[in-house]
Amino acid sequence: MTKLIFALHGSDLGERLRAPSFREALTAAGATAVQVNLDDAEVEPALRFGPGVAITALVSVWTGGDAEAVVAAVAKAADEPEPHAYRVTERVRLDPAPVRDGERSDVCAQVAVLRRPDSMTREEYLAYWLVHHTPIAIRTQNTSAYIQNIVEEALTPTSPEIAAIVEEHFPMAALTDPHAFYGSGGDRAELERRVDALLSSSARFGATDGLDLVPTSRYSWTL
Repeated sequence: MTKLIFALHGSDLGERLRAPSFREALTAAGATAVQVNLDDAEVEPALRFGPGVAITALVSVWTGGDAEAVVAAVAKAADEPEPHAYRVTERVRLDPAPVRDGERSDVCAQVAVLRRPDSMTREEYLAYWLVHHTPIAIRTQNTSAYIQNIVEEALTPTSPEIAAIVEEHFPMAALTDPHAFYGSGGDRAELERRVDALLSSSARFGATDGLDLVPTSRYSWTL
């Protein structure tokens, strides 16, 4: 099964991407599951940034069919003729809590789009991120899910070059409370230690530069 991820930039995408007609089009294209992540009112207080046009939604599709047919279905639903689209290899390090189809996960699903620095080879980059950084990220943050997506190829000519996409789940309190985000229990010194450890590790593989950070509400369906 192949996983595809789309980074979208339109406004008011929630209704279109959660519509039954979109899932029907994906099913016709050979997809077996879809996940929709929306930067919506539920996560409005959260921090967000990026070097380019703001990402307003991400769609993940699992398919055994033709990737081009899935790209066409997403492009039509999002009204984005050439969406930023990637084929990825998924690694689930912490499993998300199960929810019913179409139900909002009771978390802030933070998505980060990562770029590899020119100073590192792809092998060096992945080795540091997957082996060294991941345990640090999990230890220093209050994450309940951690899903890594290694980008294997871009699927449209307009898709910017990126290295990976990571999704981390935090309690909703983390939207406004750094102690809830980092799991520091109200201890200021511990909060600072965790922030320093995370940022130091992130800097070692370029994850503090050119990063897109997108807080989202997460919905998923089996097709």
